[in-house]
Amino acid sequence: MSWSLPRIAFFMTLLFYGSGAGEQQIRCIEVERQALLKIKQDLHEIKEGFLSSWGNEEEKRDCCEWYGVQCSNNSDHVIALDLSPSSHVERYAVLFTEDNDFRFLQGNISPSLRELKHLTYLDLSVINFTGHGIPSFISTFSKLRYLNLSYTFVSGEIPPKLANLSNLEVLDLGYNSRLRTRNVEWVFRLSSLRHLDLSYTNMSQATNWMQVVNKLPYLTNLQLRRCKLPNVTSSSLSRVNSSTSLSVLDLSWNKLSVSVFPWLFSFGRGLVHLDLLDNVLEGPIPKALLNMSTLEYLDLGSNELEGSIPEALGNLTALTYLHLGSNHFEGEFPKSLWGLCKLRELYAGQNNLSNLNLPENIQSLPRCTHHSLEALDFSYNRIMGSFPNLSLFSSLKSLWLSSNQLNGTVPEAIGQLSQLEYLDISGNSLKGAISEAHFSKSSKLSHLSLSGNSMILNISSDWNPPFQLDSISLGSCKVGPRFPKWLQTQKNYSKLNISYAGISDSIPDWFWDLSSEVYSIDLSHNQIHGTTPNSSIEFIGYPEIDLSSNKLEGSIPVFIFKAGAIDLSRNSFSKLDSIFQVSKDSLLTFLDISYNKLSGDLPDCWSNFKELSILVLANNKFSGKIPASIGSLTGIATLNLGNNYFTQELPSLKSCKYLEAINVAENRLFGPIPTWIGESLSSLVIISLRSNNFSGSIPSHLCHLSNLQLLDLSSNDLSGSLPKCLNNLSALKREGYSGFTTISHDYTYGSNGSTVYKGYDYQLQLVWKGTLSTFGNTLALVKSIDLSNNMLNGEIPTEITELIELVFLNLSRNHLSGQIPPEIGDLNLLDALDLSNNQLSGGIPSSLSQVPRLNTLDLSNNNLSGKIPISTQLQSFEVRRTNCSYSS
Repeated sequence: MSWSLPRIAFFMTLLFYGSGAGEQQIRCIEVERQALLKIKQDLHEIKEGFLSSWGNEEEKRDCCEWYGVQCSNNSDHVIALDLSPSSHVERYAVLFTEDNDFRFLQGNISPSLRELKHLTYLDLSVINFTGHGIPSFISTFSKLRYLNLSYTFVSGEIPPKLANLSNLEVLDLGYNSRLRTRNVEWVFRLSSLRHLDLSYTNMSQATNWMQVVNKLPYLTNLQLRRCKLPNVTSSSLSRVNSSTSLSVLDLSWNKLSVSVFPWLFSFGRGLVHLDLLDNVLEGPIPKALLNMSTLEYLDLGSNELEGSIPEALGNLTALTYLHLGSNHFEGEFPKSLWGLCKLRELYAGQNNLSNLNLPENIQSLPRCTHHSLEALDFSYNRIMGSFPNLSLFSSLKSLWLSSNQLNGTVPEAIGQLSQLEYLDISGNSLKGAISEAHFSKSSKLSHLSLSGNSMILNISSDWNPPFQLDSISLGSCKVGPRFPKWLQTQKNYSKLNISYAGISDSIPDWFWDLSSEVYSIDLSHNQIHGTTPNSSIEFIGYPEIDLSSNKLEGSIPVFIFKAGAIDLSRNSFSKLDSIFQVSKDSLLTFLDISYNKLSGDLPDCWSNFKELSILVLANNKFSGKIPASIGSLTGIATLNLGNNYFTQELPSLKSCKYLEAINVAENRLFGPIPTWIGESLSSLVIISLRSNNFSGSIPSHLCHLSNLQLLDLSSNDLSGSLPKCLNNLSALKREGYSGFTTISHDYTYGSNGSTVYKGYDYQLQLVWKGTLSTFGNTLALVKSIDLSNNMLNGEIPTEITELIELVFLNLSRNHLSGQIPPEIGDLNLLDALDLSNNQLSGGIPSSLSQVPRLNTLDLSNNNLSGKIPISTQLQSFEVRRTNCSYSS
C-alpha cells in the first residue's frame, strides 16, 4: 500500500527509541491498561485470538507486551498503538470490499482512546468501523506523528479539528468512500506533513485543494486517488508557488483535464512517481512532461491522449514503470525506448565513446538506464508495425502490448527476458510460430496471453516448460490438433483459455486434475470429442467453465455443477441425470446447456439452485411438463426453454421478481397466457411465447410491463381483440428512450473469496421479414410486437400508434377488420410493418409516407382500396394487389 514505507520506517524508529534492554519488568501504567481493555471491549474479533495477548490474567498484566502496543522506555506511557492486520493489508488493497472475511476486527473507535494522551503513532487501518465517523477527540493527541484510518469505512465529514495535530507527519484516511471534505484548509495547518492519503474521499467541493497542497513545505507523498477532484483553473494557478519537495503524486481516477499539467510541471525535476490513470487528458503528451528526467513511475493510462508516442520518451532514462495503455496513440513502436541502449551496447567496453563521432546525447549518458525498465504498457492503442525486439530490457517484468495492430512474428529474443513475469500481446495481428525458444529463460513467467492472434504453437509433445503459469490465454492460436500435453506440467494455473485453438482430440483424464484455485476454464469452439469423466476436485471458489461448441457427448459430470458459471452449449450431451446429485447449497449462477441432445422430462430439482441468474436449456428435446421448481428460482433474470417439446401449462413464476427475459417459444404449451406475467414480473423486457398452443385472449395485465421492449405471441391460438392499453408499455412509448444498448444480464462466479461479474448477451430467434433469424448484440434495437398468425379480431386500436419506439410491428394472418389507423405514420422508427392477411378495409393512410426508415411493408390480402399515397419510398414497393383495389 502507499503508506507502507513511511509506516514501517516510523514504526522502526519508535521501536529503536522506545525499547530498552535489561530485565523484563511490568512497565504498564494502570490507567492506560484499563483504557486498552475498554478499547478491546468496543471491538469484535472476527478472527479469534487476534488480541489474545490482551487480558486481566496475571501473566498478561504488562500491557507494554501486548500485541500492537509500544511503550516509552523513559516514561512507560503508551506511545504507539497498531491494531492493523498488516500481514493482510496488501491482499485487502486488491479486494476492496466490506466483506468481513478480510478483516480481523470491527466495532467502534472507543472513547477510551482519550486516555492514551502520549500517543505518537496510531494505526487502526483495515478495521470495520462502518456507520461511524472520525471522532473529534483524536485531534487532542498533540504528540501524534502518525495516524492511519485507511480502509475502515468511516463516514461523514473529516473533522477540521485534525488541524490541531501540528506534529503529524503521516495522515492516511484513504479508501473510505463515505468520507468527505468540503474544504481542505485545515490540512494547511499540518505543516509537518510528509505523507497525505485521502484516496476515495469525496473532495468534489474542495476547490482549494491545489493551493493547500502547495503550502505544505515538507510534503513528499500525496495520494488523492478517486477523490472527484475539481479541475485546476488558470486563476488558481496564478496564485500558487509550488513546493519542490513532492516526489510521489497519485491523482488517478479523477476527471482532471490537461489544465492540471502546468501545475505538475511546476514541481520541476522532483517528481519520481506520477499517476494520472483514468482522467480525461486529451491531445499529445506535453513536451514538458518528457523533461521530468527523475520520473521512475509514469502512468497516463485510460485517458484520451493521442498522436504518436513521442521519441522524447527516451529522455526518461530513470523509468521503471511506463503505462500509456487505453489511449488513442498510433504509429509505430517508438524506437527511442531502446535505440540509445542498443548503440551503447555496441560500443561500450570496445571503444572510447569520447573518440567516436556519436550524437552528444549518447556520449553524455553515464550508463544505459533503460535496462532498469520493469513494466511497459502500451495496450489498447493503435500501435502498428512489427513486434519490437525488447531483449535489451533485461529487467523487464511486465509487458502489455495487447489490443494494438502489431503484425509479423514475435522474435525468439523475447525468451531472453529472464525476469519477465507478465506477458500480454493478445488482440494483435501477429502470426508465425511460437516455439520453445520463445520461453528459453522464462522461468519466472506467471501470466501468458497470446489470444486473438494467428500464431501457431510449434511445441514438442514432451516439452517441459521452465515456468509455472497462473494464467494461460491462447485463444485463437493454433494449439491443436492434439490436446497440449505440456499443460500437464502446469499445476497452479487459475485461468486457462484455449478456445478456437483447432483441437480435435479428446480431453485426457489428467486434465481434470485441476488446481483447486482455478476460476476460469475456456475450451470452447474446438472439435473436442468424447465423454467427460467425473472428478473429485473441490474448488476453493466457484469457477467459470466453458466447454461450448465442441462435440462432447454422454452424461454431464456432477463435478461441473460445483462451478459458478457453466456453458456446455452446442455439444452432443445426452444425459442430465447427474443434476440430481447437486447439493442444495449450490452457488451456480449461470447454466447454458442449449443445443444438445438432452431428452425426456426435465429434472424437477431446481430448488437446489437458488443463486441461478441465467438458465438456458433451449434447442434440446425435453418433453413433458416444465417442472414447478423452476418457479423457485427467485433470482432468475433470463429463462430460455425455447425449441423443446414441453407440454401442458406454463408453471407459476410469480416469485421470479427479477425476471427480465422469458422464452418458451417453439414448444407445445397450451392454456391461457397467465395473468401473473403482467401482475408479478414487472422487470420483464422480453416475452417470447411464439409457436405454442396458447389460447384465449391477450390479457390486459401485460400492459403493466413498463420495461417491455419485445413481445412475441405469434403462431398461437389467441383470439379476441387487441388490448387498447398497449400504449402503457412505456419503454416502447418514450421518445428518445434508449433502453438497453444490448439486452444482457450480469452473472457472477467466485474465485478465492472474490466475486467476478460477467455479462451475458441474450440471444433470441425472431421471424423477421418472413425469415427466422437469430439476434444477439443487436437485439435491443429490435423493439417489436409480433402477434401474427393467431385468430385475433376487431379493429387495430389507435393507441398502438403511440408506441413511437417500435421498429417492427407484425399483426398479419389474423381476422382484424376496420381501417388502418390514420396515425400509423407516427411510428416513425418503423423498419418493417406487416398487416397482411387480415380483413382490413379503406385506404392506405397517407401518414405512412412520412416514415423515413420503412423498408418492408406488407398490406397484401386485405380489402384495401384507393390510391397509394404519393411518396418515393412507398411507390418503390412492389405492392401485392390480391384482394385489394389500388390506383396510383
